[in-house]
Order: sequence, then structure tokens, then C-alpha cells
Amino acid sequence: MKATINNWRFVILLSLTLGLAPFVPEPHIWGKIKWIAGGAKGMAAMDWFDFVFHGIPWVLLIRLIVLQLTGKLKKEAVDVK
Repeated sequence: MKATINNWRFVILLSLTLGLAPFVPEPHIWGKIKWIAGGAKGMAAMDWFDFVFHGIPWVLLIRLIVLQLTGKLKKEAVDVK
């Protein structure tokens, strides 16, 4: 599991697919972020779950970037084939 969430290719693919789907008329996560920034009026529990579900890939990507910049990402964990 740890090798999977530290795999750059997997996390980027997850972010670009699940993190942005559906793509039309705008990425779903972007619409949720705008809704929350506007005060989140009318958001039900399902909308919050949807926001978390589409946001997890982006959190994993940001986590990988921070670990890489701080030098805490082990090279052998990244290069697992």
C-alpha cells in the first residue's frame, strides 16, 4: 500500500482521472471548490462526500510533492516496479 501511494505515476494518473472527472462542463472538484468558497449553501452530506472523494488524489499528490521537497521521500519506495 505504501509503495502505491508513493508511486508518482499512479498518483498523477489518479489526480488527472478521478480527481478531475467528470470533465464537462468543468472539472467536478473545481465546481465543488467554487461552491464551498461561495459559502457552501445548500451542500448536502453527499456533496461533502463527493468533494472528499474527488479531493483525495490531489491530497496524495500534494503530499508527494511536500515529501520530495523536504527530502523525506525514500528513493527505493518510489522506484518500485
